[in-house]
Amino acid sequence: MYVRHLSLVDFRNWEAAELALEPGACVLVGANGQGKTNLVEAIGYVATLASHRVASDAPLIRRGAQRALVRAAIAAGGRELRVEIELEAGRANRARLNGNAVSRPRDVLGALRWVLFAPEDLAIVRGDPSERRRFLDDLAVARSPRLAGVRADYERVLKQRASLLKTSGAARRGGRSADLRALDAWDAQLASHGAQLLAARLATVRTLRPYAADAYGRVAPAGGAFALRYRTALSAALPELDEPDPAPDPAVLEAALLAQLAQLRPVELERGVNLAGPHRDDLELEIATMPVRGYASHGEGWSAALALRIGSFELMRDDVAGHPGSGDPVLVLDDVFAELDTMRRTELARIAAKAEQAVITAAVPADIPEELGGARYDVDGGAVRRVR
Repeated sequence: MYVRHLSLVDFRNWEAAELALEPGACVLVGANGQGKTNLVEAIGYVATLASHRVASDAPLIRRGAQRALVRAAIAAGGRELRVEIELEAGRANRARLNGNAVSRPRDVLGALRWVLFAPEDLAIVRGDPSERRRFLDDLAVARSPRLAGVRADYERVLKQRASLLKTSGAARRGGRSADLRALDAWDAQLASHGAQLLAARLATVRTLRPYAADAYGRVAPAGGAFALRYRTALSAALPELDEPDPAPDPAVLEAALLAQLAQLRPVELERGVNLAGPHRDDLELEIATMPVRGYASHGEGWSAALALRIGSFELMRDDVAGHPGSGDPVLVLDDVFAELDTMRRTELARIAAKAEQAVITAAVPADIPEELGGARYDVDGGAVRRVR
């Protein structure tokens, strides 16, 4: 799989951009602020319908413009897919696949599979649990695009249920009666969608674990074992969740979530927040049995983040059952070689060299390892042009 052509209109700093790409390494070189990362951010938006840099779409629309367009032609398995996404301020996004409008933008998910490694990835290992949950969910959706609907439904239920908890709790504290039958219905939805999301995360961790451990051994051979563990409050009731096999049964998880919701309801009504569900969980990362967060050095943090991304890439390369004929995911390396020492640079360059397509950004040519050949592009002054 590779992106053959990328076209932008009013996306970030780009009033217009046309970028013809090819298989192999494609290196975008330009000074900071010229728009290199904006180009790869657009590729990521086609793959995920989200930015890896901001939480909302508004900053993606060029200042002064009302909408932005991102178009990509994707070659995969001997065929070509054309994806177009329109972002408009104050309105729902619209998308087309091969020229035909789709009912929901998320229907284009799966047309492009990618793995990104960027400086922001340090937040996965050092940041709040929400960063690690997002990492897991993004990988789960990349492997199974139908989970995008489950994820969206779960987030919708959380918002609606939290609103109901606040109003019902306030009524009770004010001495008024509160009809909790609606809350029972939201409990059922939270348990159903939450169980599917939790099952997907657990399966993702179990599948990713050996890939990430192997990758860490290559980027930090003297660093000790790298381990991933999913932590959920349901482990007390279901200790088998901590075992490597078998795969979790969503029906069992749903029943456990319903029981936990019933137990916590008085506290939730008092506080007006959702206290049970996979939005409270965390992915624990360890190096040599010590937590990465709070204990790892800067270099160890980079190695852990790199291992997660390399592991994800190699997992998705091997994960052909759900994506027949799609080939490798596109590997995007955004301004990371300058941050790595020689050993990590060499390993990452080796991975990039064997990818069907690797799109790489750098501020100066010297940041790119010599062993990486491929096409070179100059990004400067609002233009991108091929120079080699």
